[in-house]
Amino acid sequence: MHTNMLDKMTRDERATKALFGLGMEKLEELGRDMEALWTRKLEGREGRRRKFGGGRKGEIPRGRQKAAFILFYLKVYPSFDVLSAVSGINRGECCKWAHKLMPLLEEALGRKLMLPKRKIRSMEEFRAAFPHAAEVCLDGMERPRWRPGKRSSDRKHYSGKRKRHTQKAIVGTQGRRVAYLGPSKRGARHDKRLLDQRRLVPFIPPDVSVLLDSGFQGVRHPGACLPHKATKKRPLTVEQKQWNALLAGLRVEVEHGIGGMKRLGAVSGVYRNRIPNTHDKFNLLAAGIWNYFIA
Repeated sequence: MHTNMLDKMTRDERATKALFGLGMEKLEELGRDMEALWTRKLEGREGRRRKFGGGRKGEIPRGRQKAAFILFYLKVYPSFDVLSAVSGINRGECCKWAHKLMPLLEEALGRKLMLPKRKIRSMEEFRAAFPHAAEVCLDGMERPRWRPGKRSSDRKHYSGKRKRHTQKAIVGTQGRRVAYLGPSKRGARHDKRLLDQRRLVPFIPPDVSVLLDSGFQGVRHPGACLPHKATKKRPLTVEQKQWNALLAGLRVEVEHGIGGMKRLGAVSGVYRNRIPNTHDKFNLLAAGIWNYFIA
């Protein structure tokens, strides 16, 4: 991004958080890490014919500008035409740079241990993802997507709960930190079925409380905590209402975690990219940026 434009965007802490999702200090630190990874990548490139540092300089030369470019894209989620007008870079080059820098951002966040676990296959892996956890909150997260053209795909992606076409994933938090993020699946899939397919619950230790909402009725775990559901013939008692209120107060942290991920327009806005699994990459980067923001 142009230096003068970047300086205007990072003129104060509030503007920096609004445009990039991180404060000024963490933006600088992330830029240094990304620049170090970028330099290492270029130095290790096979078949180099000239000394490192020679040749034409890129459109985004500095690490801070690289971090600002990709974070602005994820936070605001503009079209490449809009991003070109803001950055002063050709539209096609904006697309290329976005796909170059997303893996670099993921690696930088991974080195800082900010990315959530994607798979848990043992109690040891659970303890590593949720260190010293007495309780864990699980919930389903849905993000809107464009409507498929085929009728069969249309029905599979339509979420009756949200009344729109979505992608869904299971999110697990420890406090406000997103410690587990399952892969994205079609929005019509039920939360309980999606959790069963991930096979996460059997590897949660029995002494850990699992805080769930009513969409996970039937989960078998010694520490499962579910709200009571009322029926027409059996309204909730005062004690059951108090339990539901207490459970909702404890589970609000997973809502904070999901809300933190949806600070990024690439997750809260309608997913319009056509490349498969990019929506899952957006979710992962959003979780990592949120964890880095609250660290």
